[in-house]
Amino acid sequence: MKLWGGRFTKEENQLVHNFNESLSFDRRLYRQDIEGSIAHVTMLEKQGVVSREDRDAIIGGLRGILADIESGKLEFTAEHEDIHSFVEANLIERIGEAGKRLHTGRSRNDQVALDMKLYCRDEIGELDSLVKELLRTLLRLMEENLDTYMPGFTHLQKAQPVTLAHHLGAYFEMFERDRGRLHDIRRRMNTCPLGAGALAGTTYPLDRGYSAALLGFDGPTFNSMDSVADRDYVIELLSALSTIAMHLSRFSEEIIIWNSNEYQFVELDDAYSTGSSIMPQKKNPDIAELVRGKTGRVYGALVAILTTMKGLPLAYNKDMQEDKELTFDAIDTVKDCLALFTGMISTMTFHKDVMEASAKNGFTNATDAADYLVNHGVPFRDAHGIVGQLVLHCLEKGIALDDMALEEFQAVSPVFEEDIYEAISMKACVKRRMTLGAPGQAAMKQVIEACRSRLEA
Repeated sequence: MKLWGGRFTKEENQLVHNFNESLSFDRRLYRQDIEGSIAHVTMLEKQGVVSREDRDAIIGGLRGILADIESGKLEFTAEHEDIHSFVEANLIERIGEAGKRLHTGRSRNDQVALDMKLYCRDEIGELDSLVKELLRTLLRLMEENLDTYMPGFTHLQKAQPVTLAHHLGAYFEMFERDRGRLHDIRRRMNTCPLGAGALAGTTYPLDRGYSAALLGFDGPTFNSMDSVADRDYVIELLSALSTIAMHLSRFSEEIIIWNSNEYQFVELDDAYSTGSSIMPQKKNPDIAELVRGKTGRVYGALVAILTTMKGLPLAYNKDMQEDKELTFDAIDTVKDCLALFTGMISTMTFHKDVMEASAKNGFTNATDAADYLVNHGVPFRDAHGIVGQLVLHCLEKGIALDDMALEEFQAVSPVFEEDIYEAISMKACVKRRMTLGAPGQAAMKQVIEACRSRLEA
């Protein structure tokens, strides 16, 4: 059944139908479409536009369709153009004339805008739960690794000693911001386009505020043209998903490096690794690599919708049908990535001794050796040069600063005393960094408590 067939005298070309139809992908909006229709007819009856008997018949028919779709009893069929015509045709077939009154006072333009908003709002809830579970996992790992020493990096060069808790805490902050973005989008998009009609409202006495309240919106949209032409919330959601994917990709890149034979900081659980078809020794970080790779797919969805929308005049244009497949795919992709990534990091083993040895062997305590000299009266610029000489000496001998004899220290500067070894130990280097946000244990405990409060707020 075509919702627009009365104007036409010829059958639609099959190729045109195939190109134009959206049921093959917008069928996943069936629950939102039915939910919106129930709210719409409830409002119509309240306003006296349809009778109570017709309202009850329509709602009963819609609920029956929903139950049959979810049980598999009712299948989607190719003759219908979209989810809206599919639901309406089945409703009329089931309840007769009353079903034809459902579409009073609305257009497919405001109907699809409503369906897409409801769908995105539902999915934001699921995405938020997945990000929150990842944050819980990170918080647990932070609590367990306050004294797990490792090198901190800049330019992928070992820089200063930190803890694994501190390193993971950086990602906690990233993913918490992601969660904040999802909340912001949900708040900003939570206005109801139902009742905007095709673009200019309707002559029927609709109560748009009532419809909005029934569907859990903060209120109705204020401009009927914008109501049907707006896809900002899709763009914002895809932007947030792209940022989540970017953060997952950065973290995956580090795990891939840490898992390499050269680093051996971590070992991935067998359940999140694969092997090689010809090299029996291999244990590949495929999940981390796939998460990293799928980031480009999510970016592509964002660029696609921005490109689609950039040249569209008001109000609705069929181009906007392109918002659905790419949004569905991006949401599915990020949800899968979040779930798998959380499982992967929650089961991987950290080789703490290797991490600490790597920090020692990378001269990450060189800055602390310079600070030692400064605290004993040596100007910082001179201290910097002295420690540079020590590092060069260690490189020539293939040792760490910690391995030098006191005589070797004093040969470069007589200021060094026996307490230099304590001053440049990994524990001391980290412990002295006590400012809020630094890796020192006391500072980290304070941050972890704040993270826990923010997470549960």
